[in-house]
Amino acid sequence: MGEAMAASVSVICLALASVGCTYMLAATLILARTLRVLPSAAGRYPAVTILKPLHGAELELYENLASFCDQDYPSSVQILFGVQDRDDPAIAVVQNLMAHYTERDLELVVDPRLHGPNRKVGNLTNLESRIKHEVVIVADSDIRVESDYLARVTAVLQESSVGLVTCLYRGRAAGRLWAHIACLAIDCHFLPSALVGLWLGLARPCFGSTIALRRATLAQIGGFAAFARYLADDNAIGEAVRRAGMEVAIPQLLVTHVCTERSFADLMHHQLRAARTIRVVAPWGFAGSVVTYPLPLALLGTIVSGFDPIALTVLAAVVFCRLVLQVRVDHTLRVSPPRWWLSPLADLLLFAVFVASFFMTRVSWRGYRYKVLADGTLMNLSDAR
Repeated sequence: MGEAMAASVSVICLALASVGCTYMLAATLILARTLRVLPSAAGRYPAVTILKPLHGAELELYENLASFCDQDYPSSVQILFGVQDRDDPAIAVVQNLMAHYTERDLELVVDPRLHGPNRKVGNLTNLESRIKHEVVIVADSDIRVESDYLARVTAVLQESSVGLVTCLYRGRAAGRLWAHIACLAIDCHFLPSALVGLWLGLARPCFGSTIALRRATLAQIGGFAAFARYLADDNAIGEAVRRAGMEVAIPQLLVTHVCTERSFADLMHHQLRAARTIRVVAPWGFAGSVVTYPLPLALLGTIVSGFDPIALTVLAAVVFCRLVLQVRVDHTLRVSPPRWWLSPLADLLLFAVFVASFFMTRVSWRGYRYKVLADGTLMNLSDAR
């Protein structure tokens, strides 16, 4: 690398890292001021159908599903569990759950129909005809909730302008090193970034952690089958609700995403799919999110500069701001013991994922591989040429 080019690379990296310091401090302040006041409980309690699309029996699946059965909710709740393979190990987990919660309205639906390349949406489409109640809630299988979850989500949905409620989420590691890094990716990257994006009015998210809407709204946007071709099906559902003239509400209510990555490969597949999804949904915003990786940028700028004193100063500032954000996150989420020691590794790996996502068009989901087309739709890899 020529001296002039090295100097340019160093200046760019250090400038972006400096902006990243501002971002981290802003995220710290926003995080401190939000997630404090939970939405009020509902004035009325509409009957609810919960849809749980399943594929495989990941770690703590029983506990995740049981949290939706253990709701303090004084109205009818139907829970539909969907699988597409008669040999799916999730079936045994659901059967154990049904044997324990005999008083609950639980139903297991085994239906192999796909409806499109997105298998999760195909699973939801198979469940749609069995929905009984006014309010429909979809939540991914790796989500765990508190006992007042239904009451608080339905309270927000009762506002006249709201067509859909979705929820931010935090991480919980169900495993060792790789699961803890995935948890840090959620708590210290996704959550602060999402809060800053919402505060600036730059984000229009809808998350698979919770999609709550009225049954009539679901019919109005074409049912689940209308989204069976999309990689970011949750975002597509949210945008369809907005196009119908309704608001997508995001209350100050965190649910828990249980991280189950058992290997480096598991972690990379998951993070690359998530990064590619965000890049499809908001390409310019995703490119701008480079400033949320100030530590790798500062390290690169410092090394390329030959450890120039100014570069070392920027690096020290980044480390300080990163630690401040980490402490605030852990305090807000009541995380113990401290995990700051793992943050540098997580930051470096996530930056590598960010860079790699610009050069990939293929994603993996639970053993299936897809090609992502330019419009954000999916093609089964076996059909891609």
